[in-house]
Amino acid sequence: MLLTLIIVIPLLAAVAALALPSERFRPWLLPPVAFTHLGLVLLIIAAPAGDSAGAMLGLDGLGRLVLLVVSLLFAVSSLYAVSYFHSHPDRTNRFFVTCLLIFLAAMTVAAAARHLGLLWVAVEATTVASAPMIYFNRNRYSIEATWKYLLFCSVGIALAMLGILFLAYAGLHGGATEESLQLDFLLRQAPFFSKPWLRVGFVFLLVGFGTKMGLAPLHTWKPDAYGEAPGLAGALMSGGLTSVAFLAVLRVVQIVNAGGEAVLARQCLLGLGLTSLFIAAVFVIRQRDIKRMLAYSSVEHMGILAIGVAVGGLATYGALLHVLNNALAKGSLFMSAGNIHRHFGSKKMCETSGAINVLPWSATLFLFGFLAVTGSPPFGAFLSEFTILRGIFGSGHNLLGLAFIGLLTVIFIGMSHTVVTVALGPPLEQAEGVEPPVGEAFLTVLGPFLLLGLVLLLGFYLPEPLRDLLKEAAALLEVRP
Repeated sequence: MLLTLIIVIPLLAAVAALALPSERFRPWLLPPVAFTHLGLVLLIIAAPAGDSAGAMLGLDGLGRLVLLVVSLLFAVSSLYAVSYFHSHPDRTNRFFVTCLLIFLAAMTVAAAARHLGLLWVAVEATTVASAPMIYFNRNRYSIEATWKYLLFCSVGIALAMLGILFLAYAGLHGGATEESLQLDFLLRQAPFFSKPWLRVGFVFLLVGFGTKMGLAPLHTWKPDAYGEAPGLAGALMSGGLTSVAFLAVLRVVQIVNAGGEAVLARQCLLGLGLTSLFIAAVFVIRQRDIKRMLAYSSVEHMGILAIGVAVGGLATYGALLHVLNNALAKGSLFMSAGNIHRHFGSKKMCETSGAINVLPWSATLFLFGFLAVTGSPPFGAFLSEFTILRGIFGSGHNLLGLAFIGLLTVIFIGMSHTVVTVALGPPLEQAEGVEPPVGEAFLTVLGPFLLLGLVLLLGFYLPEPLRDLLKEAAALLEVRP
């Protein structure tokens, strides 16, 4: 019942947002819906797990973790959204607010999907719902970014569909007497699947969902989409959408592990993970656009997640913890970067220098958000990245561990120059006769502040229920003999 409610409530609110004529009051639909959704999600997580065997919808440890990440990020983002839309009274927010609510419903379905077909539909729905948000600024750059996003993600989701078909054929060719894409059925029957078709299906699914996740070299839509999307959309896409896509990849990894092809899954994930870190390290150096810089940071963190799952054991636990830390830190960064962009009318480092002089809260949050997302202590991302490193060295992958540390160091140095210049650099001179832009609003600062506070808290204290949830989720990815 609760699971149905957290899907239906955002959809009903989306219909209300579409019908509501008031541009001023429409954004106020978001906080009550978002916090109701979060409250119900917390109830679901606290309640004993029900039996979802054979069902289309159900929540295991992985689903509950991603649903918590999505709901928490959306709830805080809804506070930011109210003030953001009020600062743009000249633009209609009807379709943006409607798309936000559909986006929440689609991500909820994806997190709860126990059927590959339903998972595919939900992931595709997130693409359709998020594309109009990228186009919100309505200029030639945003429309180019929107089309690029739709093109790449549509190709990726088409490849994922082929992967699902190959997976189904692997079952039939392997002697399965029943046709089903239900996850529990696939996990039971995977040991009997045709190995060649199972491998082909995995590769297509990994490429398909990996494109949506933003793993390099499938990441090329990210810098444009994140660079042109409003900070609100960037926060939800980098923290929520990528987490949902990562869950889709993990569902496929579960099936392949059950089918006895865990080595293939680990090799592919490790290759894509290292490539993502390398690409991020190359392109983040001398990156002068703060939002594109955050896009390459997102590529980096998708690589970290892939490497953690590829190594397995303790590193997988660290990767799942990093899903939460990355979502919260990246949400704070995109919102504070959005505040800076909106004030200066630019995303370039040379045109936003010394932001702390005019935007003390946003610039400070941007600076500390950078420290959080790069894994600096005492933030939670340090704990999750250190856990991944312990897993890497503990499993004997010393060269991988050294490469991991080296690439993260390069990314930290590359990002630091841009971030420090924007936040603490020499202030820009205000032209005479030009009225200064509007400063910071309370809600546009409160959102990133809350997210950053949660990341800091996770660096000191990991609640026992969250620790148990992470253990339960990591256990689902273990390779059993």
